[in-house]
Amino acid sequence: MHKRLVNHCTIDFSIIPVGPILIKSGKEGADPTKPNMEFVETYHAGGRSVYLPGSSLKGAIRAHAERIVRTVGSDKRPTLDPESDKFTLWADDPLKNENYEYYKKLPSAEIYKQSSFTDQIFGNTSIASRFRIQDAYPTTSIPLKIEERNGVAIDRVFGSAVRGALFNYEVCTSGDFRTKIHLKNFSLAQLGLIGLVLRDLDDGWFGIGFAKSRGMGTVKLQYHSAVVQYPGCELRGDQIYAIGKELNWPNTFLLGAGEFLPGKDENHYKFPVDDKQDTIITAENMSYGFGVQLTWKGEDERGVPDLFERAVRQWRELLPKGVNA
Repeated sequence: MHKRLVNHCTIDFSIIPVGPILIKSGKEGADPTKPNMEFVETYHAGGRSVYLPGSSLKGAIRAHAERIVRTVGSDKRPTLDPESDKFTLWADDPLKNENYEYYKKLPSAEIYKQSSFTDQIFGNTSIASRFRIQDAYPTTSIPLKIEERNGVAIDRVFGSAVRGALFNYEVCTSGDFRTKIHLKNFSLAQLGLIGLVLRDLDDGWFGIGFAKSRGMGTVKLQYHSAVVQYPGCELRGDQIYAIGKELNWPNTFLLGAGEFLPGKDENHYKFPVDDKQDTIITAENMSYGFGVQLTWKGEDERGVPDLFERAVRQWRELLPKGVNA
């Protein structure tokens, strides 16, 4: 499915620390004046700066997405009628899955169908991820504040401080780290799950980085925009038309990948076929007049949360009867 591009979503948002956060560097530097645990740094905007690596953010997002799926679905592959939509919502442990060697012998479409719901989004050793998040770099909208704190190791047996086990570490207590999430060839249920994860991150249900169990890592999110694009479509009046196909939709429709793949001959990956939602946004042409896009801006009633709310409606269709998101 990665050989084609039928839809693409870009979510532009900022991560704002509520309390101290620390993404640790993988090694200690040679500077003796630096703390034992340094914030990861890179060159950005003409100098060295702390940042939030995309790999760290993706790991936290994936872990919580798996929690959600296991809560309302299953933690292992269903054994009854695996082809039924009723049994499609499950998440495995990517570190203990024994099926990956077996997957390598199968065609890519069959690997995708047999993979868990979260693996279908974030990938595994046999299928590529359709989710990508950029490194989050600080902006100038909120002053960046880095401070040093002290800690002490605790004896796990006696619960007292270990003599001579003092250490210090860097934390960021203020700033605005801007990043983007990219999701390609997605179903609306997949987009809905990402929306639920970001909702929970904003609500403080989970954090990012070091010492989350000790009150660190809590952040707030500020949405700037979300753009859903259909690169193989064009606008004709108030309709969206798929180029080269007899497919069309109203120009306010949010469309999942299955809408562009009618029939069994094209939909080898078994994307949901009736995967659309009407919206309050009107489509427009993409840059250079080729392709179609819908744009949600800000955090008001016509903003990014509206997109997530409509996608979550399709997510609900995957839940077992009697379960609510």
